[in-house]
Amino acid sequence: MQEIKNDMINKNAKIAVLCGGMSSEAEISMRSGKGCYDALKRLGFNNAELVVVDKNIAETLKNGKYDYAFNALHGKYGEDGCIQGLLEILQIPYTGCGVMASSLCMNKEFTKRILSTCKEIPMAKSAFVRKGDDVIEKTKDLKYPLFTKPVCEGSSFGMTKVERPEDLKTAYELAAKYNEDVLIEEFVDGFFVTVGVLECEGEPFATEILEIRPKNEWYDFEAKYKNGMSEFIVPAHLSDEVTARVKEVAVKAFVTAGCRGVSRVDFMMKDNIPYLLEINTSPGMTATSDLPAQAAAMGIDYDHLVLNILNSAGLNK
Repeated sequence: MQEIKNDMINKNAKIAVLCGGMSSEAEISMRSGKGCYDALKRLGFNNAELVVVDKNIAETLKNGKYDYAFNALHGKYGEDGCIQGLLEILQIPYTGCGVMASSLCMNKEFTKRILSTCKEIPMAKSAFVRKGDDVIEKTKDLKYPLFTKPVCEGSSFGMTKVERPEDLKTAYELAAKYNEDVLIEEFVDGFFVTVGVLECEGEPFATEILEIRPKNEWYDFEAKYKNGMSEFIVPAHLSDEVTARVKEVAVKAFVTAGCRGVSRVDFMMKDNIPYLLEINTSPGMTATSDLPAQAAAMGIDYDHLVLNILNSAGLNK
């Protein structure tokens, strides 16, 4: 079990647990925030407060005189560098990734561009389609089936698996409802695994690898958040050699993207090769979320996972 230090944040510190927000993932964030808030209370942080984020959040934080912010926001404004920038201006130390890494990893296309500088990180072939582009022309060199994704969205919103060229425009238009920029990737016909990356005193380490077998065709919103819609296998059914490789690639991606504190790295496995899909800089912390299951498999229970994430704010002070 990874040792989690208990004394990095004073138990009397006033902590704002940020949740809700103004993104399509607000409901999930409320569940994550409530779980983290309850854990902090159990850990003895009696001055923790659940803060529901809205357009008046700057005034709320300024008036609250908080010592730390625990970021349980997901999606736009909470995971894309916006709240991080505000917290920097207000000089409130916060958990998780900073402005640059948060902004970068929220954009799937630019994440791929940065990670492509590291040849040891495999990724699927893809095309980046912006408003006004000819989607057929942009994807002419890709092999079907394809996956269309909004560039800056989470929880599988707006994603479609496309089997035939005649269905591509409809799938693209759905993704474009969430973001004007759309990433279209070759579908990797394998199985989904995900691994958390945490830090202990500034040193990143990988959690156990979680293999996910959704009841649906792929790991969509329902499979992610509805009980019984996915089977979690942890540790994943991988050889020791492949397990070590996936963890190595996850940590390398974490470092290359400039992440800190906590992230979750998603892969599709095919022929024992981990094809990186994306980096989530504010992973879900609900009862059915991946990161708590990954941490538990290596002996870190939910409360101590929350403590580990909180400690990242102490390192940033």
